[in-house]
Amino acid sequence: MSIVALVLVGGMGTRLRSVVADRPKALAEILGRPFLAWQLDFLARQGVERAVLCTHYQAGMIEAVFPAGRLPNGLVVSHSREPEPQGTGGALRLGLDSVGAEVAEVLAVNGDTFCRFDLAALWSEHHHARATATLLLTRVEDVSRYGAVEAGDDGLVTAFREKAASVPGPGWINAGLCVVSSAALGAVPADRPISMEREVFPAWIGKGLHAFPGGSHFLDIGTPESFAEAERYLKSVGEG
Repeated sequence: MSIVALVLVGGMGTRLRSVVADRPKALAEILGRPFLAWQLDFLARQGVERAVLCTHYQAGMIEAVFPAGRLPNGLVVSHSREPEPQGTGGALRLGLDSVGAEVAEVLAVNGDTFCRFDLAALWSEHHHARATATLLLTRVEDVSRYGAVEAGDDGLVTAFREKAASVPGPGWINAGLCVVSSAALGAVPADRPISMEREVFPAWIGKGLHAFPGGSHFLDIGTPESFAEAERYLKSVGEG
């Protein structure tokens, strides 16, 4: 089984500019290494063999730091550059063109978040459920910062609650990673920018969208405060 990850690293990271102004946020340095390096090392240890970096903003810089080919951790890296921003859904759909037709599902990963998980368990859950997509969920103390995901006892996602609609308090959130059918991802509309989180996933409710509540140690580097939290955590464990 060859596991391919599509890693979203095309965002501008405007909220992080006060900390990282000269590079895309995926290259923001933590303990002397780009955040993306920590993430790719973890994915490689989990059994991911190929990673397609879905780029746009300052794409050339990411391509220079992570050139196409095999990394020291064993991952084979390639690039998919958006000519114009197409949203997370459009970026993943474009990245799918770099994946062979024999790959039935891919691992879609946000490049500005990190979450520990067991890839074998996630993959098994996805196949056992015969899911269209299986979202990795992680529990946090305040869902109002991220928006909540609700699922039934059968594991089917039943609702997404946006940040503004989420009551402060503990709950489950999208950890920024999912296993998704290549066929379903390839059917994402191509005529306009489209968001996986706000448009595609809600449209898949009732159509095989599952949840896997197996994430832990969730990190988000989208703001200066969360970037500092990520640095403290990675320093404490000494690895990604």
